[in-house]
Amino acid sequence: MNRDLRIVYMGTPEFAVEPLRAIIEAGYHVVAVITVPDKPAGRGQKLHISAVKEFALSKNIPILQPVKLKDPDFIAELKSFNANLQVVVAFRMLPEVVWQMPEYGTLNLHASLLPQYRGAAPINHAIINGESETGLTTFFIEKEIDTGNIILAEKLPILATDDAGSLHDRLMYAGGGLIIKTIELIKGNKVEPKSQANSILSGGTLKPAPKIFKNDCKISWDAPCEKTHNKVRGLSPFPCAFSNLVTDNGSIKQVKIYKTSYQLTETDKLPGNIVRTAKDSFAVVATDGLVYIEELQMEGKKKMAAPEFLRGLNITEQFHFEK
Repeated sequence: MNRDLRIVYMGTPEFAVEPLRAIIEAGYHVVAVITVPDKPAGRGQKLHISAVKEFALSKNIPILQPVKLKDPDFIAELKSFNANLQVVVAFRMLPEVVWQMPEYGTLNLHASLLPQYRGAAPINHAIINGESETGLTTFFIEKEIDTGNIILAEKLPILATDDAGSLHDRLMYAGGGLIIKTIELIKGNKVEPKSQANSILSGGTLKPAPKIFKNDCKISWDAPCEKTHNKVRGLSPFPCAFSNLVTDNGSIKQVKIYKTSYQLTETDKLPGNIVRTAKDSFAVVATDGLVYIEELQMEGKKKMAAPEFLRGLNITEQFHFEK
């Protein structure tokens, strides 16, 4: 017997918009959307609304923006919607009083093949670690983050040309389809949840995906080319890998690096040294070869390709990147 679903949707960034769109277009009743409070941003400190709120407003869906998820007034208002299913995509960690509320549970969409890459930044870490495959998982939320019983999983290849931005987009659109398949199983009472513990026992070492901070984005040129190249890919376009460029007069400029390629080769130069490989290209020495910088942004300048960068800066032998 099919269940009549009343869904509360919880999410914040762009990644969470496509699954919400898919749910609405599939004809399901979204009774409310929960997202973060509006925040001041930019020079003018104008209030910025989340991507999910912007979409929910366009669909005239009631919106709740609690500061604290345990606030009694929020809990009471959430209960008043009489939802029997909650869907969470890229939101905050929920207190038990919230995720236990609906009759059919609270499901979460995570951008990895759980139990691998639990945490806040699974897309980034999968590329940084040089994976050739990742995916999406839906699961029922439990007390420990990203540990609940798995409902469905779907694999996606990580292409050699992918960075975090392109992989994010492919996973985002695939996520809408997986959410619908998951909801259909719940509606038809056909879910056969699988414990993540079984995967851990057979899958070996777990790879975490913790939140990325600025210090994590600094490039160490004292590393192999491929590792550095994957770090750049995994952090592009945001939060973006960076390195400090030391100029011929000793001044230091921070440079964001968005795109690279590399060549394994022997060199007698030290890691961090700059090699002018052609009139319109340059590379940085790593431990086992050269990392070609293809797209970058110097502090106080716009983002640009290497040829444009080189036209605006006369790089001498004294220029180098901090190791």
